[in-house]
Order: sequence, then structure tokens, then C-alpha cells
Amino acid sequence: MRRRYLCVTIVGVLATAVALSATGGATSGMRHDRMHRISNSTSTNWSGYAVTGSRYTSVSAAWTEPSVTCSGTTAYSSFWVGLDGDTSNTVEQTGTDADCSGSTPQYYAWYEMYPKFPTNLRNPVQPGDHLTATVSTDGNGRFTLTVSDTTRGWTNSTSARLKSAKLASAEVIAEAPSSSGGVLPLANFGTVGFSGAKANGATLTSSSPGIDPITMQSGSIVKAQPSSISNGAFSVTWKHS
Repeated sequence: MRRRYLCVTIVGVLATAVALSATGGATSGMRHDRMHRISNSTSTNWSGYAVTGSRYTSVSAAWTEPSVTCSGTTAYSSFWVGLDGDTSNTVEQTGTDADCSGSTPQYYAWYEMYPKFPTNLRNPVQPGDHLTATVSTDGNGRFTLTVSDTTRGWTNSTSARLKSAKLASAEVIAEAPSSSGGVLPLANFGTVGFSGAKANGATLTSSSPGIDPITMQSGSIVKAQPSSISNGAFSVTWKHS
């Protein structure tokens, strides 16, 4: 995900880091990361909206699971809400993936208390499903991470602890996940639409204090770009793997 560390461009990725498990989901070598920031509005691995400049104890949003176009290359895309990760070294987050294992698409939900590895959920996710997610904390290191697929009728709520969380940001993000070798190829997810984006209970708008639209970019190549945000709604469009 995201932030003060500039991510070095990688030429290749180890096969063990990019392989997907047969049970549906990433290997333990893939993780969702904090933001690798290039500038205030550019990152090598995040695209979407973040807010900073306050203390954040809740974030929530909804989205429709996009359909990935798989052309034989293994690639990944993640959609999530989270606290921290922009100007801080942890991320407390939950969301879904739309990945390509070669020519085969794979969809699944997960939660992660970065820098720990993600936990993939066995609940079914398919393109077109309506997802909602919330991450909240009592401010004393106790977190609740909830993701629901209202189309399939399931909810997963997880309690976790992380006393070192700075609560320095809140975000709604489309991401290119990472491995030990760096940022992984971004799957062609087309466009993902987010709605109902809130931080600390307040709907995010273009005039929200500390709001930052983030474009995913590697060198001169734009990989994913957010639209403008209005009343908590925006989209992120894939541009390049």
C-alpha cells in the first residue's frame, strides 16, 4: 500500500512468489503492503483515496467485485479499506482480490494486519458481487475487520490487536500487491466502483480535510487512476499491468 518508501522497479518476480494456491488465493509470499509513495498523489502500488492529518479510528466503503481479464500472465489486484499505511508502517485492512493464475481468474476475500501476512477467507466471491467492508478500532490497539458479500449472503468479522498502530491515515484503495521481490504485476480489472466511502464516520468528498487522490504509476507508466470523488463515490480504472 503505500507510503514513504519509494519502491524500486522490478524486472522479474520469482515464480514461487507469484504462484497461486490451488485452493483459491495467494501464496504466503504475497502480501498487501503500505503505500510506496512517489509524490503526494502518486504511488507504485496504490490507487484510490487516502486521508491524513488526523487520528483515524474507522473507515468503510462498498464496491462491486470487478471481472479480471486474464491473458496467460499471472497478475494480481486487490480492493480494500484500511487504517494506516500512508506515512505509517502498519496497515489494518480487509478486502477482496481479483487475480489471474495464468489464464484462470481467481476471486477471494481476505484480511491483513500488515506487516503480518494476509489471511485468505474461504467464503465465495464472484465478479459482480456487492461487497462492504469496515475497519474500526477502540484506539487502544483493538481492531475489528469486517467484510461482507451481500450478494452471497456472508459476513466475516475478525478481532485483532496491534498496539503499535499509529492511526495516521484511512484509505479506500485498489492495489497491486507485493512479494519479497517488490510490487507484483497488476491484473487487468477494468474499472472498480467504490461507494459510501467514510473515515471516522464522515463521508469522503473532494473537500474532506487531508484527502489525497492517488494514481498508481511506475516510472512514466500510469497503471491505475482514480476518478474524482463525490459523496463517497469514485472509481479506479486499470491502465497497465
